[in-house]
Amino acid sequence: MGAQKSIHAGKAKIDVNVDFTHKLCAALMLPPSRSSGDPFSFVVGSLCIKHPSLFGRSEKLDVSWEKGLCDSNVLIAYRRPRPEWLAQQSLVFQHSISPEIGVHGLPIDNFSRTGSGGVNLSKFSVGLDLDERASSNWSSTTSVKFEHIRPISDNGHSISRDLDGFPVTCSGSPHDSMVILKQESRFAQANDCSLTRFSLQIEQGIPVLSKWLIFNRFKFVASKGFKLGPAFLLTSLTGGSVVGDMAPYQAFAIGGLGSVRGYGDGAVGSGTSCLIANSELTLPLNKMLDGAVFLDCGTDLGSGRHVPGNPALRQGKPGSGLGLGYGFRVKSQFGHCQIDFAINAFQQKTVYFGISNIAS
Repeated sequence: MGAQKSIHAGKAKIDVNVDFTHKLCAALMLPPSRSSGDPFSFVVGSLCIKHPSLFGRSEKLDVSWEKGLCDSNVLIAYRRPRPEWLAQQSLVFQHSISPEIGVHGLPIDNFSRTGSGGVNLSKFSVGLDLDERASSNWSSTTSVKFEHIRPISDNGHSISRDLDGFPVTCSGSPHDSMVILKQESRFAQANDCSLTRFSLQIEQGIPVLSKWLIFNRFKFVASKGFKLGPAFLLTSLTGGSVVGDMAPYQAFAIGGLGSVRGYGDGAVGSGTSCLIANSELTLPLNKMLDGAVFLDCGTDLGSGRHVPGNPALRQGKPGSGLGLGYGFRVKSQFGHCQIDFAINAFQQKTVYFGISNIAS
């Protein structure tokens, strides 16, 4: 059950969207995580406040709050107006709490689901973003931010070690701090017959203080789609690597929706490198319904042992996996619905269900 409302106060606009999720649905569809006797722990909602001219000079203030069953996120962004030919600046504050199941989660049901490993991440960051559009197809974002990460247990207490006694931070203390310089470039081109997308992210940890993390991390995503008669074939390749100081939570998690379907989040593996390939063929069945078949595969390239504490080995993750299946895409005026039926290499079946682009 949900509700959405827009409130206009002067020039400010407030969007409120609240969903009430039944406890039974959470128990059936989500892995167990932090438990609480508070009935509000099963409320899912979001609040968004936008002000287009905070001080009367077209400064933009965006405040958003999102709460899930096991996670929350607060984001505050302040943007000053600048000429279009200059990079647009944004001052961003963010605080989030989320389960770290990609690396520390425990694979169950033949790796088709991932349960809580007792590790959650509380992240606070503040930084400056510079957005620049080089052309109609190319855009880039450069950011520098300070990030403070504190692992916590399912009960909300600070921890420095996982359930097996291995450190969950790089420093070995209850928290890690770092200054990150990040560059992201994006390319997108589409027409009626083809689609091309490419993105490259590079992150560099800057040693402002001797105890802060020093690392280099990059990740790329390349996608290509084209029509085959009435059908459309979309393929993508994702890869990345990280070197230098790192905590286990910085490893690449392989498995799950958006990675290798048929596996739980991170159930294929977690390593300092990764390579994931996805392909999906979509065929229209009628005006509102499309059918799809897909094949996903991914590997940590043998890098799981380089993650501090080697959590993937301790949890018995295979390091590589393949998932295949079929699904349906329903398009209507109320939104888009996606259902996928996947099977992994251990013959375990998983169903994914999602709704997006809900009309207000």
